[in-house]
Amino acid sequence: MSWDYEEAQERKDRLAREIAKRKKRGEKFEPLAAPPGQKELCATFWGQAWCRNLELYQQYESRLPRGRSYLRQGNVYNLEIDAGQLSAVVAGSELYDTSIYIQPLPKKQWNEIVKAGAGQVGSTLDLLAGKLGDGLMRILTDPQDGLFPKPKGIRFDCSCPDHADMCKHVSAVLYGVGVMLDTKPELLFTLRGVDQAELMSNASSAAITDLSESTGDLAGVDLSAIFGIDLSAEAIPPVSEEANPVKKKAAKPKVAKKAAKKTKKA
Repeated sequence: MSWDYEEAQERKDRLAREIAKRKKRGEKFEPLAAPPGQKELCATFWGQAWCRNLELYQQYESRLPRGRSYLRQGNVYNLEIDAGQLSAVVAGSELYDTSIYIQPLPKKQWNEIVKAGAGQVGSTLDLLAGKLGDGLMRILTDPQDGLFPKPKGIRFDCSCPDHADMCKHVSAVLYGVGVMLDTKPELLFTLRGVDQAELMSNASSAAITDLSESTGDLAGVDLSAIFGIDLSAEAIPPVSEEANPVKKKAAKPKVAKKAAKKTKKA
């Protein structure tokens, strides 16, 4: 037991020296902090939905617990989420560079999501707060046709000697994505290579149309004040010439009629 403790401490000290050396060379080393003392790794809808989706991958189930433990121990550094790629440094026996490549969401599938999302904002409050309603959430998190990637669209690359399909370092990075989505859910759209503004624009436009025709709770409410825009063309004041003078075209000079015909020369 004492031998195991001394070996673990030696490994920890060695890693600390390597990290200090890299920092001295100008490399950043920012640990991804998982919430301490919580049974659930993630606290928000997006983070939890990402982790639940991971756990549906039966081919990964034997590796996922080790990765979750690595993340909780603070062994994931410099996690970056870009379009189609995740990258991080994971501390194990050594420092390992880990990359995960994810196929972009097919354009046809994204178009179907945008189309299905029209009018799916759950309530006015959701819309005003920039949140999505339950209907649209279900569409986005559908295991088959939603935003989350499938195993066949994921490729791993880790510098560790473990040649398994998914090593514990890759698993730790994948769980780290869930932690990051807790605070930056827009990164999921970045990862899949789609524009969330396109989705919200389509959903919000349908909602605004419904609201403008509503005679229910919002009847008589100034929608222009709510959305910060003027919904009435009649409310646009005419532009005065004093406020915005427009140059008038110069009138063509009139040609004076000849008073009399010239007399013929004799």
